[in-house]
Amino acid sequence: MTEAQVQPLDVLSSPVRREIMDALANLPHLTSAGQPNRSTGLTAADLAERLHLHVTTVRFHLDRLEQAGLVASHDERARVGRPRRRFTVQPGQLTEVTAPDAYRLLAEVLAASMASGESHDAAEAGRRWALEHAAELVGIDVAENSTPASTPGAWLAKVGAVLDVLDRWGYQPTVSTADAGRTAQLGLHHCPLRQLAVDNPAVACGVHRGVIQGTLEALGETDATVSLIPFVQPELCVARLSTATPFPERSVPVLPTERPAR
Repeated sequence: MTEAQVQPLDVLSSPVRREIMDALANLPHLTSAGQPNRSTGLTAADLAERLHLHVTTVRFHLDRLEQAGLVASHDERARVGRPRRRFTVQPGQLTEVTAPDAYRLLAEVLAASMASGESHDAAEAGRRWALEHAAELVGIDVAENSTPASTPGAWLAKVGAVLDVLDRWGYQPTVSTADAGRTAQLGLHHCPLRQLAVDNPAVACGVHRGVIQGTLEALGETDATVSLIPFVQPELCVARLSTATPFPERSVPVLPTERPAR
């Protein structure tokens, strides 16, 4: 694979490049009119000072980021001497910056599994991690949602918490329902671990399936079933979440029969 063919997610596997992207992503790179702001951006020397790295090291990583299309550069004319090259995040590539958090979370999941001293597959490692971190991951009170949902709305609120967790991993999820609201189908767009999922789906997909399962269990849905189908389209995976708890049937009010006019 040549330098020009390096994929963005491969490039972002480097902690130093993730730090560089974080620094550049927090800079205003457009003017109020939406045009590139040539006075913004950071030089390699600026980044080296901020990140406490040697400037040669920073230049090397900037070259890799620029080759992957994640960073853009422009020369700023100086009054004296050579022009200074400034770097900014490439417009339209910010969705890729969600990947660093996904790699950090994946490393955290696998490290916790190894630290336990027990042998777990990827799905079980993801499940245990989600159970441990559920309170800080979801946007609803775990203690108040520790029993299975008894209505479609309560179930979908828990599905919404799963969406929040997946969003934090870097997915762009969508949701639809079936079976009178008892099954939620999640469209997982733009997998933040796509290259790993292609090379080793048992790890990437297994961890994410476990994270979904563990989040539901933490919210009281211990009997919910979770399936994950990777790459139904090049940039789309599908997860199906079904509750095992039957919702009570709602009686339909019967309107009085209208008497015919005399």
